[in-house]
Amino acid sequence: MITKINKKVVAGAFSLLFPLSSFLMMSCDDFFNQESNDVLYDNQEHLDNAVDSAWSVVGILGKLQLVADRTVILGEVRGDLVDLSTAASSDLRDVANFNVGDDNKYNNPTDYYAVINNCNYFLAHVDTSLRSRNEPIFMAEWAAVKGIRAWTYLQLALNYGKVPLITEPLLRREDAEAAEKGHMASIEDICTYFIDDLSTVPARYNNDFPLDDRYVSVTNVNSTELLFFPVTLLKAELYLWRATVTKSVNDYKQAALNYFQFISERNGSASYPTKNDNLRWRAGTTEFSSPIGTLDYAKAEDLITVIPGNSSPTVGFYSELNNLFCSNDDNNYLVSLLASQRIFDISEAQDYCLPASNAQSYSFVPKGLRDYQSGDLRLSRVYDEDYEYDPFTEERIRTKYISKHRSTNVTVYRRVLVYLHLAEALNGAGYPRMAYLILSTGLSNRQIKEQAMPYYMTDDRADSLYLAQFNFDDRLYRVCTFDDYNGVSPEGNQLGIHSRGSGWTPLNDRYVLINDTIEPDLQKRQQLVAEQQLFVDSLLLNENALEMAFEGNRYYDLMRFAMRQSNPAAFMADHIFARRGEDKRAEVQGEVKTDFTDRSTWFLKWNGKIGLME
Repeated sequence: MITKINKKVVAGAFSLLFPLSSFLMMSCDDFFNQESNDVLYDNQEHLDNAVDSAWSVVGILGKLQLVADRTVILGEVRGDLVDLSTAASSDLRDVANFNVGDDNKYNNPTDYYAVINNCNYFLAHVDTSLRSRNEPIFMAEWAAVKGIRAWTYLQLALNYGKVPLITEPLLRREDAEAAEKGHMASIEDICTYFIDDLSTVPARYNNDFPLDDRYVSVTNVNSTELLFFPVTLLKAELYLWRATVTKSVNDYKQAALNYFQFISERNGSASYPTKNDNLRWRAGTTEFSSPIGTLDYAKAEDLITVIPGNSSPTVGFYSELNNLFCSNDDNNYLVSLLASQRIFDISEAQDYCLPASNAQSYSFVPKGLRDYQSGDLRLSRVYDEDYEYDPFTEERIRTKYISKHRSTNVTVYRRVLVYLHLAEALNGAGYPRMAYLILSTGLSNRQIKEQAMPYYMTDDRADSLYLAQFNFDDRLYRVCTFDDYNGVSPEGNQLGIHSRGSGWTPLNDRYVLINDTIEPDLQKRQQLVAEQQLFVDSLLLNENALEMAFEGNRYYDLMRFAMRQSNPAAFMADHIFARRGEDKRAEVQGEVKTDFTDRSTWFLKWNGKIGLME
């Protein structure tokens, strides 16, 4: 948990920017006359000592907890990988049906603005000029808070479409009311502003995170870096979203370069590879009982950013995700969110390539195996259905678990997501074969030189010069051989992401890039690349589902991929309704499906003050 520590607090301001959770029984007038706990440490010209500065950042992290669960719920319930059980609340059902009212518990932009206003206050008052032994004292906190603010604004924009952009602290009602009538920023606006804003952060603070012991002592996370958002990674995400909206090839290129910069700097002079984690059947086996291998979604070295929670619901922030996704005593073994048929279908549709022990021949694991062990194995690792027996009545109780939500912490970013988004950015930039290599084999300089560059040779060498910037040093990054994959040799550390669950992909002749040839004619090559981009996009959308299911990314993935289609509304309807299996149900029950041709339906609205009003 994060302990809530406030000094003198500011009088309440307008309802969009400050939460009303403590004042639901009061009128707006009453609220404005109350004290609010949304701005910490006001009436200070500077935050110029370690205690106040650290506890201010702790307070901001505490506010961030209020939006942690919502990040996952809004990202999954509106997608196609989860279904709602009969135990689901009406609020969850309204989210799933794109019918979210102003009073829905998951529709509360004020919580985001509580984070933002505290960030604005900190950035306006922290004294970054102070130095000790010629080292800046509070620059790491300053950079970290800029990152928190940028991430929070991106979440707001992705969920509401258009939002008030306020970058100065609001301490008076008059200021807040004026801000309400100010500039409404689109996704593109938010991305542009914070790309520029984060570019003011010195490069050293891409990875130099605040180290004060207070950040660990008030959480159950044992590494301070996991509490913050790396600046370079945030810039990559912002470029990726802006590229999606504007169709800018240069933005896709910048996104890819920033993802690579994050990868190259994450572990200092060491590598940050995909690693040889995978689930696999034993080579040569004829009976399929239980796969071997490791795949730990909560492994510390693979996590990048988490929002911590407490282990007890009676103290501080306690995530409800475990109760929503996992059977337990607290929910009487009735989960609200279930793995959907769609994720079962995506998983089953993969062709698991099972190589022989000599790695020269291979077969495909048959379909229809029990426990979701046909196709890709990752779903079987995180989803479990079983039975328990009531100790008193001996009644058999059916249980369901999605193990990604056994932790009290909410994962925001992890390593494989970075590689998947790098592949997406490279594909959008016009390098689908380079993107495909991330899925099939992994990257090293040798792999890029031999398997990517020859396919993009141009007279002005622009493509080769661009790809040469991705320096996956062969001394640090080694593409896995079959022995590496099979656990016999420890040398390789770059594995195609598809091999994490679908067998030895380099041998899989059902998972190959279309039109895979070197085309010297420029016009023909452009057409070939365009066709490959569509194909790789489809691979990436499925791979994101296989790897990131239930973590809060799916709806945003569908939005991004839809924006690249010739008919975005049809793409959204096909994935969200048809593939949920809701077409027939809606027809029987007389339900009206969302009309995604109206882009405003993609987003939430609140009290007529925030959202895409079209």
